[in-house]
Amino acid sequence: MLHVFFGEDDFSLHQALEDVKKSIGDATALMSNTNVFEGKTVTPEHIRAACESMPFLSEKRLVIAEGLLDKFESRKEGGRKKFAKKPDKVEEHAAFAAAMQNLPPFTELVVTGGKLSDRNPLLQELLKITKVKTFPLLKGKDINAWIENRVSSQAKGKHISPKATTLMARLIGSDLWTMANEVDKLILYTGARDIGEDDIKAVVSSAQEAGIFSMVDAIIEQRVGPAQELLQQLFRQGMAPVQILVMISRQVRIIYLVRQMRVAGKPRTEMMGKLGLNSDFVLRKAWEQAERYSLARISEVYHLLLEADISIKTGKVEGELALDILIAEMGRTSAVTAGN
Repeated sequence: MLHVFFGEDDFSLHQALEDVKKSIGDATALMSNTNVFEGKTVTPEHIRAACESMPFLSEKRLVIAEGLLDKFESRKEGGRKKFAKKPDKVEEHAAFAAAMQNLPPFTELVVTGGKLSDRNPLLQELLKITKVKTFPLLKGKDINAWIENRVSSQAKGKHISPKATTLMARLIGSDLWTMANEVDKLILYTGARDIGEDDIKAVVSSAQEAGIFSMVDAIIEQRVGPAQELLQQLFRQGMAPVQILVMISRQVRIIYLVRQMRVAGKPRTEMMGKLGLNSDFVLRKAWEQAERYSLARISEVYHLLLEADISIKTGKVEGELALDILIAEMGRTSAVTAGN
């Protein structure tokens, strides 16, 4: 059986992978019959050899090629998307597809990837031999429905109010890893009663940090309106201007360093240590943002943040006004760039 999972919603993708593991059978036996390969380094020969190896004291073998589809995704050069055209790349994606056909009945092969283009050559080959499952980021009503389903599935008979659901969706957004963790905390906190809006405000500890991530996105993307709205939300939550500026600066710095380490080929586990992070959530968000924004763009935002910090600390500008000016300046920069 060949499974192809890809998309930006890595939480749901992870859950789908866990379902595959559960369907195979005994977890203990599976531990000695599982091969996990990193997409950047695995070869077709690795895949073929692992898939053809007989399982040990088990009926099934699980082979996982993490991020293999990303290896054949486009890369940006000079602002344009460019797909690999080298002959060895073309042969390689065809070789991978060939290695995945006619799998032995005792093998379950899972191939994963993130956000992909329709032109991804390996994806196009795999579509010819199997069905694929996509996991796009949830938005709008889909997030609300997910929250409600998570509450009811984790605690039978328990409900969350529409206002509480809307608040959670607004504060946390599409990050289902954080959302799942916060829902589980809310279930324990509320006990036998249903979850209300006040419970969200009392328990969702990551709400402010999630708001910071969303605000960083809006600032870097030069979406002035959403950035200003998020700024006002943080003010209403009681955050001081200097605190907000420090958190934004910290996040932009992490994004910048992650981008540099990604270019250098550093693994995610090594990044955690070098950045001094103890939260996989923070690294995941930085990884996603580093993928979307150029070093030049991140550097530009970081320097504007430094200027705002100096203005506040020297008393040149009051804190809230300094942040408003910062966001307006980013919009002005966008207009100038567009004009050029």
